[in-house]
Amino acid sequence: MNKQNQIKPFIIALITICAGISAYLAGIPFLNKIELDTIDFRFKFRGELKPDSDIVLAVIDEKSIEKEGKWIWPRSKIADLITKLSQAGTKVIAFDIGFLEPDKNDEYSKDIIEKVKAHILETAPEGYEINNYLEELKSQINQDMLLAGAIKESQSRIVLGYFFHTYSNNAESIEESIISKHQDNIAGSEYKIVSTSPDFQDTGIIDASIPQSNIKIISDSSKYAGHFNVEPDIDGVVRHIPLVIKLKERFYAPLSLVTASVFLEEQISIGLDQGGVKSINIGTRSIPADNRGNMFINYYGREKTFTHISVTDILNNAVDAEKLRNKIVMLGATAIGIYDMRVTPFESIFPGLEIHANAVENILSGNYIQRPEWIPLADMFIILFSGLFLGIILPRFQILGATGIFFTMLLSHIFLGYYLFKAHGVVLNMIYPVLVMLLIYMGVSVYNYFMESRQKAFIKEAFSRYLAPSVVKKLIESPESLVLGGEERYITAFFSDVQGFTSISEKLSPTEIAGLLNEFLTEMTDIILKYEGTVDKYEGDAIIAFFGAPNYIKNQAEVACRVCIEMQKRLAELRIKWKNEKRPEMKMRIGMCTGFAVVGNMGSKNRMDYTMIGDTVNTAARLEGANKLYGSYSIVNEITALEAGTDIIFRELDLILTIGKKKPIKIYEIIGLRNEIDENTSHGLTYFSAGLENYRKQNWSQAIEFFEKVQESIPGDPPAQAMINRCREYKEKPPTENWKGIYIAREK
Repeated sequence: MNKQNQIKPFIIALITICAGISAYLAGIPFLNKIELDTIDFRFKFRGELKPDSDIVLAVIDEKSIEKEGKWIWPRSKIADLITKLSQAGTKVIAFDIGFLEPDKNDEYSKDIIEKVKAHILETAPEGYEINNYLEELKSQINQDMLLAGAIKESQSRIVLGYFFHTYSNNAESIEESIISKHQDNIAGSEYKIVSTSPDFQDTGIIDASIPQSNIKIISDSSKYAGHFNVEPDIDGVVRHIPLVIKLKERFYAPLSLVTASVFLEEQISIGLDQGGVKSINIGTRSIPADNRGNMFINYYGREKTFTHISVTDILNNAVDAEKLRNKIVMLGATAIGIYDMRVTPFESIFPGLEIHANAVENILSGNYIQRPEWIPLADMFIILFSGLFLGIILPRFQILGATGIFFTMLLSHIFLGYYLFKAHGVVLNMIYPVLVMLLIYMGVSVYNYFMESRQKAFIKEAFSRYLAPSVVKKLIESPESLVLGGEERYITAFFSDVQGFTSISEKLSPTEIAGLLNEFLTEMTDIILKYEGTVDKYEGDAIIAFFGAPNYIKNQAEVACRVCIEMQKRLAELRIKWKNEKRPEMKMRIGMCTGFAVVGNMGSKNRMDYTMIGDTVNTAARLEGANKLYGSYSIVNEITALEAGTDIIFRELDLILTIGKKKPIKIYEIIGLRNEIDENTSHGLTYFSAGLENYRKQNWSQAIEFFEKVQESIPGDPPAQAMINRCREYKEKPPTENWKGIYIAREK
């Protein structure tokens, strides 16, 4: 494709790049959803990872429900669990369940005691004292008090869980006192260290309407709490967790972050600026989060990637204490029907408990999935670079090459995205760069298709007159091999002329001449086209052709010589036919020269021909005429003879200086194919070579003897007779003293 035709595909690429970057910055929901799917694929291709052993999940599973009873259990059972975990040396216990209302078992037990008390007072003798005992018993079976006491007495640090209502409907109708009461209960989740710049703007931080906290007696029993809210993406998959939720200008941390900070014994802090969340830290550890405070969750695998221990086994002392010592034990439900079901990149049904466990593991190990601040710039650079590259490169290739380049770019980007994800936890955008590449590829391909259709039509119209159909087909398939306007090519030029055609035409009527000439030209042209040569033009009985353009021909010199041999054989057959038809017999002289020439469409804007010009062409024309000097029919220059290979036999004829040339040319006659040369002809060629050697040494008599031996081996050999005549002339009238064996031709 020429430069002018490359500009339009480049403009297509520029428009697509601009549209792609604009769409990337604006964010198209449909494309964003597909991008999220690519993140899930990256997780699945990466496979599962082995988490650290610091986290253990105490699960309320089917086994626990079967043995401990239907959920919800009395809080005394949870208190017993805390006591056993504390005794086992558990460092942190985190609850993915809330104690949001008083235990109903308390009210039921109190009602029973009141009924017993009333019955005794009615039936007991006067003075019977049991009232104090029953009142004490009521206090001892207070489930919430028992749980709060277990939390306070635990050697393990307890992180309570709660959640926020994030909807705004009817938020204004909620009494301020109720919100304040709940806000007091979640104080253990609040960021105590908040760095806020004067130009801070809330750019997408989740704003809660009211927390749903644990009841006061339990909330007061621990100074640590964290919300277990999760925010699914637009497709319902949980890929990130909010590390901050805002309520009335205060900021609160999730269960996972608080659990990790308690385990590390470091405080959490948050930095805010005009862009939103600037930083979130545990001590000196920086937690990667976006400006909304969301952290990507680097999922380690499917359900039960982390160690699961049934709660009933802990309650019944069936767990080795070493499995719990100095661990984080996260308590939650996994039994079907009672747990918080979520969708993750690995599974469509996933316990919410394990989402928080994955988040804690990310924070403790520092093994994050993230989009650093430089990633958007990298995304746009890839869109720009890949788009420009394809816009420049694709127009230069045909469909197969362009497709190969497109898929190479596409797969390279996919591999880069996967490598960054797996090796560095960096999420590179997949969809927008891929979409830009695809659109540019399609746009350039469609443009190329229409341009190639026009080009193919032009090629077929322009070249079908003088190229073989197979060559025209190749040009249509590979138009880049054709340069319009002329280019330098290495070719073999071919000129032929019928011997004595003027005298032949004088004996025939115009109709007979046309018939004979058309038959001759058709037969000869068919042979040229058979070997994928290019017919330049006809000039009367002369054929002008060349080999090596516009199509490349391997061993073009050999091919051209084979054409010459086959044409002379076919002409010999035609002479027999014409003789039987009592028509004139024709012989053809051929001259060929291999070398560089300018080949292309030449002429005016309205009339042009695909032709050749240059010294190689002129030399071929002179060599065709040189046949007259030797009585030969096929003469080539030295380069043609040398490059034709060993299967074709030549004999060196002479060193001549043709008209219009300043340097002499060593010329050769085509004898035939090696396997068709008989012994006599072979001897004759040897004698001719010896004669030519003596001729150049001016040993005229010896030269004549050798040339006469040639005629004995090859009776009536015209070139030998021509050299005999020349030697006799030089013998009578020797050339000048500085003669170097060069014969000067006096006519074309």
